[in-house]
Amino acid sequence: MLSGVRTHSFQSGHGPLSPGSRAGLGAALALLALVSAVELADGREANYIALMVAAPFLAAALASWRVVLGVGAAASVLGAAFAFVEPAVSVSTAVAVAGIALGTAIAAAVAAMRQRQAEQIAELSKLATVAQQAVLRPLGPRVGTLSVAGRYISSTATAEIGGDLYEAIDTPYGVRMIIGDVRGKGLEAVRLASIVLGSYRHVAYDRADLRAVVADLDRAVARNVGDEDFVTAALVEERGGTLTIVNCGHPSPLLMRRGSVIPLDPPAPAPPLGFMPVVRPRVERLEPGDRLLLFTDGLGEARRDGEFFPTADRAWRLLGHGTVADGLASLETALVEWVHGRLDDDIALVLMEYTGSPAATPAVVPSWEVGATEG
Repeated sequence: MLSGVRTHSFQSGHGPLSPGSRAGLGAALALLALVSAVELADGREANYIALMVAAPFLAAALASWRVVLGVGAAASVLGAAFAFVEPAVSVSTAVAVAGIALGTAIAAAVAAMRQRQAEQIAELSKLATVAQQAVLRPLGPRVGTLSVAGRYISSTATAEIGGDLYEAIDTPYGVRMIIGDVRGKGLEAVRLASIVLGSYRHVAYDRADLRAVVADLDRAVARNVGDEDFVTAALVEERGGTLTIVNCGHPSPLLMRRGSVIPLDPPAPAPPLGFMPVVRPRVERLEPGDRLLLFTDGLGEARRDGEFFPTADRAWRLLGHGTVADGLASLETALVEWVHGRLDDDIALVLMEYTGSPAATPAVVPSWEVGATEG
């Protein structure tokens, strides 16, 4: 389930009027009525016909070009009617009526250009949504023995596409997940995110050691970025109730267990992908009902009036109940309320719940854990 990926619709001049066209038509007709009332009240003492040229331009700001032509036609008819009821049609009155017709043509052209631009923006928005969905495939509701849900929250309605990424795969080595954040935004960030995810989806099946997965991803990033570009990432593996995490400069996942929230900090810091990280895994034993939240730094940086969103303090209350998808929905609602709907960065979220491994699945001790025991 992807959230925060917004879709936009655009109504053209065909069929029922769009809200914008109705608003533009209403404003233009109100102006025509006002000018007509003033003209009737003053009679031959003054000539306000020329003001009617503003009506099609007012409509052009919101309405379709067809509506603009209709408003211009109405303004021209009204102007001509006022001109003919005068005792003598002056040159200025004739020029005013001609100006209304000319203004209508210009306003209709402006409305047509605005409408084409709106259609192009709507099409680009659809393409951005498709690209985002191609990069971030829906997760869950189950992957292997885990209940899993993912959520993407866009910071703005016009920037639906970014460099946050996540994936969860059931592999021969257990369920493996990744969450990452590409430095930068826009199409270039999406390109790098797609490279990381494409590489991960391949090597997660082939590499028995998460450190080897990190090395492969680092090489993929290094081949495709500049000197100052990088990708922070946390990789998680669950097998037989054993949770293994390697962290490459990414926010630490939060483990929720029986009302407690435990940050799973790495044994030693490591740089992001692209800077040749040497990682030390953290290994935990899971209990049935444990939940793990993976997130990008947009969540940690969300604030209002300088106060950061209290993720750890609210995690259990928001995420510890219902389904994992319900938990992420509750977190998003609380977050949006906290920042009053104004996020500074995109946010990717993954929430998993360990329900207990089948009895036939043995717990395999990772190779680094064996080495540490022998040491």
